[in-house]
Amino acid sequence: MKKPGLLASLLPIVLLITLLVTGSMMFGDNMTGGPAQFSLLTAAMLTCFLGIYIFKVPWSKFEKEICTGLSDMGMALIIVLLIGAVNSAWMLSGVVPTIICYGLKIISPKLFLAASFLLCGVVGFMLGSSWTTVGTIGLAMLGAGRIIGLPDGWLAGAILSGAYLGDKLSPLSDTTIMASSVAGVDLYKHIRYMLITTIPAVIITLVVFLFVGFTFDVSDSVSVAAQSDAIKSIFVISPWLLLVPVLTIVMLVRKVNVLLTLFVSALCGAIFAILFQPDVMAQVSNTSARIPFLYDLISIITQPHKLVTGSDMVDTLASTGGMQKMLNTVWLLICVSSFGGIMRASGMLGTITTYLLKVTKTTLSLVTATICTCFCCDFVMADQYTSILIPGKMFKEAYDRKGLQPELLSRSLEDCGTVCSVLCPWNTCGVMQASVLGIATLTYAPFCIFNIVSPIMGIVIAALGYKIDKPKPTVENE
Repeated sequence: MKKPGLLASLLPIVLLITLLVTGSMMFGDNMTGGPAQFSLLTAAMLTCFLGIYIFKVPWSKFEKEICTGLSDMGMALIIVLLIGAVNSAWMLSGVVPTIICYGLKIISPKLFLAASFLLCGVVGFMLGSSWTTVGTIGLAMLGAGRIIGLPDGWLAGAILSGAYLGDKLSPLSDTTIMASSVAGVDLYKHIRYMLITTIPAVIITLVVFLFVGFTFDVSDSVSVAAQSDAIKSIFVISPWLLLVPVLTIVMLVRKVNVLLTLFVSALCGAIFAILFQPDVMAQVSNTSARIPFLYDLISIITQPHKLVTGSDMVDTLASTGGMQKMLNTVWLLICVSSFGGIMRASGMLGTITTYLLKVTKTTLSLVTATICTCFCCDFVMADQYTSILIPGKMFKEAYDRKGLQPELLSRSLEDCGTVCSVLCPWNTCGVMQASVLGIATLTYAPFCIFNIVSPIMGIVIAALGYKIDKPKPTVENE
């Protein structure tokens, strides 16, 4: 088995980027309906060809890594399907319309972007999951923001900025736990150390969203009231419906398994739809079914539905896809996982990371290299967890050799690996959030202010040397 060179290792990545960019130009928002999957598989096949016939890598190694990647992806695939179920059930039950109507009364339109950022940040911190945050409260804020008249890009940017802020700092988050574990740092020490870069990033993000919110010519109170009345003409709006999101939050805070929590949330939402929404069920229900209640329950959770209400806004808001809508996402995640496994098996990823290690001489260059490697993994391996695990394992020895505190490594992993994953159209997070919000990744990415500022702040703080212990003398640098 030969070790691949740097140029050969970059070939599949160059091909993948070329195909994805070309596909985006030709297919637009329909990229995840097949073109993105084709691009990933084509790049994977090139990697296999080079690996087998040039570098003499046995096929068994490729097969093992593919199976390992798919095994690791299993939980994420089920979560994707259940979030699709929750989205549909919360919408048709009136949970999301209720949150929208109450939110429009409480939040000033000029402050809506900043409020969405902070609210999603708090919910994300409590839940420890950006995916669940966006699929629940994020979807409600998106609907309310559209009624006000805010652009989709800015709305999604505020929602995702908040969701990933909460995910990054939450002790319940799997990425937070993963980053601290791989670096060998106490979880709460890791979270406290992250505040050094996170607080400035939050302040900058909040200032941007406040400034932008006051520049938009949003709907006046009469228009907002009319839109709210249109929602109320179809959906029953009741505080009792808020029991569903409250139950969901309580289960997650009490660390009930996320799969069980999402399933119960979707099931409760579907039951509430049948009990509370007669006008909606008049279009969804099938009274000729052998067991109408069971048919309606399953249909709400699994099937797409389009309501005809006479209001274009409500029709758009109430269109749901259920689990079926998420099948393209599942398909894409399988292709992403396969490409990542093939890149690992070929040794090409190892070659790229080895090159990066050679160019790190100072603390600043080491932190910068860590953040850049996380960014590359987010775009090349297309997986949030991989972008934390691989750089964490790669750079841990380098941080130890330089006598740097391990929390500097764990913070750098989260400053980029956790938050930048959603900026990549073919990353699992980018695919997931684009599917849930119904907004293309390239449409919202420029407006995810926190996600963009966070890695930059990590490098800036490293350049200033703030709260970074001086490297201990070692045989290597004496």
